[in-house]
Amino acid sequence: MNHDLTSENLLRVTRRKLFGSTASGLGIAALATLLEKDHSIADMLGGKSALGADADTKKAIGGLSGLPHHAPKAKRVVMLWQGGGPSHVDLFDHKPMLKEMAGQNIPDSIRGTTRLSTMSSGYGKFNCLPAIKPFKQYGQSGMSLSEMLPGIGSIADDICVVRSMNTEAVNHAPGVTFFMTGAQVPGRPSMGAWLSYGLGNESEDLPTFVVMTSSDKQKTCGQLFFDYYWGSGFLPSRYQGVRFRSTGDLVPYLANPPGISGESRRAMLDQLAVMNAEHLANYGDPETDTRISQYEMAFRMQTSVPDLVDFSDEPQSVLDRYGPDVLVKGTFANNCLVARRLLERGVRFVQLMHAGWDQHNNLFTQLDFQCKDTDAPSAALVHDLKERGLLDDTLVAWGGEFGRTPFGQGKPESPNGRDHFGKAYSWWLAGGGVKPGTSFGATDEFGWNITENPVHVHDMQATMLHLCGIDHTRLTFRYQGRQYRLTDVHGEVVNGILA
Repeated sequence: MNHDLTSENLLRVTRRKLFGSTASGLGIAALATLLEKDHSIADMLGGKSALGADADTKKAIGGLSGLPHHAPKAKRVVMLWQGGGPSHVDLFDHKPMLKEMAGQNIPDSIRGTTRLSTMSSGYGKFNCLPAIKPFKQYGQSGMSLSEMLPGIGSIADDICVVRSMNTEAVNHAPGVTFFMTGAQVPGRPSMGAWLSYGLGNESEDLPTFVVMTSSDKQKTCGQLFFDYYWGSGFLPSRYQGVRFRSTGDLVPYLANPPGISGESRRAMLDQLAVMNAEHLANYGDPETDTRISQYEMAFRMQTSVPDLVDFSDEPQSVLDRYGPDVLVKGTFANNCLVARRLLERGVRFVQLMHAGWDQHNNLFTQLDFQCKDTDAPSAALVHDLKERGLLDDTLVAWGGEFGRTPFGQGKPESPNGRDHFGKAYSWWLAGGGVKPGTSFGATDEFGWNITENPVHVHDMQATMLHLCGIDHTRLTFRYQGRQYRLTDVHGEVVNGILA
């Protein structure tokens, strides 16, 4: 028996060694690329003679061979996530019938068997609640939007409003997780991680995938931002989003400790890199490869991050576009400006997550506040990208996990809010191959059921990947015995919103 155990253990070691040796080429290639300015380290690792003179730099830092699958329209993506569920019938989908029937029950024939949250599913009546502010027509396209969105109205001819989004989720965390990862249960890679894994990093000095969070000034929204909204799931952790903090240092631990010079930090990292590379060659653990790359990225970010948030070169006219909070760290306006600077520096995926759209009992006050916080910065970002010639190949997506109910929440005679609603809701997109100045899809006269061109969460995911040059059915990762993808086993590209 002891002999059998010894043989089995040797077999494990041999197998580990085999896999480690097989995997080490990629890890050493990554390290040599990251340290290409330090020839001594490259020499220790074999230099170009070990890698080949034509080593693919992008592949070494995460891009897959054969990607993109087709010519991309979008080289980069910014997701302006509006957490809590923006009310489509108040902002994007004008429904005069709600005003005509204000206070009257939405017919059973319209409601059908729609799944609602437990907060309103037991109502005896579902009284129509009209939009709280008038709608206006904007731009040459005559796009109909709420008067609470003058900024977005100013870019009406640059955006495509999708009025036929739909999801099965009825609560916040499952809804956010569903769009970000393709499943309502946490554990799968987020969209930014998939893009990082498939396409690699175009920036030497900044991460591939950056996340920033903010909340409404009144702090009315109780939802939390969970790490798995930008996590790498079962992909190696090097592909997860790097969160920039809203208080203190933008990224913790970038600065050298007291008494440690840049030269000594560089020497320490070089020595650590050699040890990590040897460990990677022996064991093939992808997390070792992650440590190698992230130590080096952190070192380079010591220079790139301070420059990123130095706004001294921004004209006052540009700052004014973003609104009065643009220089207030941690606000949505400030994050939008940082996002633009990240995008123009080659960051592939920027995810801004803003909370405060969950208006169950404060719709008549908080919705207007929320629009004032987010409307001008969202529009300013699109204006800025367009002026810099970046909008054509940058995909901007604005939306949340669902919409809000066409009926009022609270006392039937005096409703003060709207509940979650996933049967139909609205998003908008701009740039990156999207058809500008248009709307897509339609709902019935109550804003309840989709009547034209439904767009499911998986369809939107497939379309965004398509615009980035990726066939969503072919970007997969084998885990626990099967091939996984962002869109699970669903999703169709929405050709009607493509330019």
